[in-house]
Amino acid sequence: MKTQLSVLASLVAVLSLTGCQSTTEPVVTETTNQQVEPCEIAHTNIDDAADCEVAKEGVIEVIHPQEDVAVDIAVPKETAKEAPVIISDVWARIANQLDMTVPDDSRVTVQKNWYLKHPEYMARVVKRAKPFLYFIVEEIEKRDMPLELALLPIVESAFDPFAYSHGRAAGMWQFIPGTAKRFGMQQSWWYDGRRDVIASTVGAMDYLNYLNEYFDGNWLHALAAYNSGEGRVARAIRRNEKADKPTDFWSLDLPRETRAYVPKLLALADILKNKDNYDFTWPEIENVAVIKAVDIGSQVDLAFAADLAGMTLKDLHALNPGYNRWATDPDGPHRLVLPLDKAEAFSQALAKIDCTDRLNWVRHEVKRGDSLGKIASKYHTTVDIIKQINEMDSNMIRLGDHIMVPVALKELDTYSLSQDQRLASLQNTKRADYKLTHKVTSGDTLWDISRKYNVSTRSLAKWNGMAPTDTLRPGQTLAIWVNKVTDKQKDDAILRTLTYTVRRGDSLSRIASKFNLKISDIAEWNDLNAKRYLQPGQKLTLYVDVTRLKNVG
Repeated sequence: MKTQLSVLASLVAVLSLTGCQSTTEPVVTETTNQQVEPCEIAHTNIDDAADCEVAKEGVIEVIHPQEDVAVDIAVPKETAKEAPVIISDVWARIANQLDMTVPDDSRVTVQKNWYLKHPEYMARVVKRAKPFLYFIVEEIEKRDMPLELALLPIVESAFDPFAYSHGRAAGMWQFIPGTAKRFGMQQSWWYDGRRDVIASTVGAMDYLNYLNEYFDGNWLHALAAYNSGEGRVARAIRRNEKADKPTDFWSLDLPRETRAYVPKLLALADILKNKDNYDFTWPEIENVAVIKAVDIGSQVDLAFAADLAGMTLKDLHALNPGYNRWATDPDGPHRLVLPLDKAEAFSQALAKIDCTDRLNWVRHEVKRGDSLGKIASKYHTTVDIIKQINEMDSNMIRLGDHIMVPVALKELDTYSLSQDQRLASLQNTKRADYKLTHKVTSGDTLWDISRKYNVSTRSLAKWNGMAPTDTLRPGQTLAIWVNKVTDKQKDDAILRTLTYTVRRGDSLSRIASKFNLKISDIAEWNDLNAKRYLQPGQKLTLYVDVTRLKNVG
């Protein structure tokens, strides 16, 4: 009886903290009982199945792991007053220079009708584009390139710098790692230039300029190649030449995705250029600079920089999405993008602060079992940084040594847009009633795991910020959301999540008996090997049916 009362007391505490309401109900197919995600394009719900299909044409399916984090930047009054602005809207500035011929082609018409039918989608896109569009237009005009290119991030990522897709493409311009490196975008543990809007825009213009030259000035061929690679487009052109067929874009045998990609861009260009004729509201963006890249000279904690700039950490990180961690990259780029009206004061304040005061430090005493890898992991930094700071030539450390280590100024979950916190937030977003975890072992695939937990591979990938064809890494932890945690779960069950701390002498058998559970279920919920011993202090997640606690002895 005493055991039962202690169990009930534990559950009362859990009941006060754990809800049982689910969010938007996923659709469940009758044949497989697998959850099917409702159609959502860049955080915009699409109700019609045909509309959903059209929206996904033309691009590799893009995952938007982060909810909208667009920064609402005010236009500096003095800038708006003094600038000789004739055109007050950047979109109007673009529209006046759109030059590409838009043919009367069914592929363009289908895409055009979709955009016209979904103004709420365009409103979301414009909100994300607002801080960066003026810079992008300036970069395109500086190079004398077509202004249609300013619309390309709508097609690629809906102007989302956190977007991710198959082939590990990332960022607003959707670069894969190899192409990004080829066109000057650094990628490290600290920083990913593919998400840095400044670096990726410059890289995208370099790449597009290269493609245009490669295809002898044919911009439609260049755009098709941006989507599917210059080799594939070049082969399609050669095939048509051999068959004595036309070699314009519309005549080429290209992948279905690419055949819709260029029409998407041209559809957007036509709507923008003739928005009054279409009676389409395209939200305005002021035609003035609102951001500035500030030279910071060395590594800086993002929380420290945000405080110095008088900004929230989330707003600062949203303007600098290339930084993966709690600080900028020690190896550069040494810059921060700031609202224009805050840049000068920030630069002056930063200049008065010594470089060593830009980071928080701890003096770590080496203990038995320590290694540089363990120390780096503990403080969320890298071995190379620790070695560099402490002028170490090797990884050897001695018991009792003291090592200086840079650490985050604030709790790590405060850095909500860092790579680790974005993933944690995504994995914790409620998709069904219960969350399970699975630690990847060698040989695991998304397909195998999806079958094991009876969920779709697409959903499993989305919950974990991946594309369905991505390769898994041993040791990687995946979140799995289900409405049933066991095949034996009763229809009238009222399940509550309990975190149980293993005590000395506990076994899976004893815990299962205490809570009327199956050993195999506990092992599956906690990704355990049922034959291994439990460790005192180990935390287990249990799903307990409170309607059947009366049977607990």
